[in-house]
Amino acid sequence: MANPHGKVFFGDSIIDSREATLGVATSAVLYGLSVYTVFPVHVSGSSRTAFRLRDHYQRLLESCKIIGIDSFAPQWTFDRFVSVVREVVAANDPQHEVYVRATVHVDESIPGTRVRGLSTTMSIFLYDAVPIVPQDGMRLKTSVWRRIPDNAIPSRAKVNGAYVNSVLAKQAAIDSGFDDCIFLDINGHVCELSAANIFLVRSGVLITPDVTSDILDGINRRTILTLAREEGIEVHERTVDLTELYIADEVFVSGTSAGVAPVHQIDGRAIGDSPALGPVTSTLRKRHQAALTSDEIHGWVTAL
Repeated sequence: MANPHGKVFFGDSIIDSREATLGVATSAVLYGLSVYTVFPVHVSGSSRTAFRLRDHYQRLLESCKIIGIDSFAPQWTFDRFVSVVREVVAANDPQHEVYVRATVHVDESIPGTRVRGLSTTMSIFLYDAVPIVPQDGMRLKTSVWRRIPDNAIPSRAKVNGAYVNSVLAKQAAIDSGFDDCIFLDINGHVCELSAANIFLVRSGVLITPDVTSDILDGINRRTILTLAREEGIEVHERTVDLTELYIADEVFVSGTSAGVAPVHQIDGRAIGDSPALGPVTSTLRKRHQAALTSDEIHGWVTAL
């Protein structure tokens, strides 16, 4: 378990984490009506850098727009967002890599089931960068819980309340002795894990569910696809059947809190040459780790 660092941004200032609270009658508490993003901050001596900060800000904007939260964009420019991230990182002075979670909470009290015109509060806090999945080989179980479809709660919006779906699925996998779950959509096609995108490799081709497959259009997912194409790896984004995973040469997952992590077993079936790390997974993991900390080509790294 990772605890938040001592200082957080909440409302309009940096305060002690124990003082950053939401009322029990707010929409954020009553309905899970908040949207968020998480990104890593790399620490090297006195240097602090954030990965794809503009993209994470843009995801907050898009999540708000999808859900109908209309008070965030007028109040939060990208420059203000970067400035506050710098302030909260400096206030905590981390000595090792951390994750930063930025959340837009609808803090109106008892407004009923609506969203437009309601007040919001931003929170930004740091916590230790502890991966949420094993990094040396995962065991996955197909979930009996189906992924929430786009026409119910859209996965491309990171809505706090929607993660009850992920909790149900991952807890069921853990209870059965697995590390995480694989979500299928209502038609039985592969979506993602509880909080990570999934990839498979067959005959040197990298395959991943497309953005219409009820997945989060993950920022690290996009990073992997860019790096793969730069490596000359053929990439297919399309509908994926579960049985394709069973016969894949390699399977891995990606995400801010997942990194690039290999999968060695799915539903009791060994994947590829497990437990060896596949060549495509190995190459993309190395490229991804390098991109997180120093990237002059793509401009993905922001100095803090």
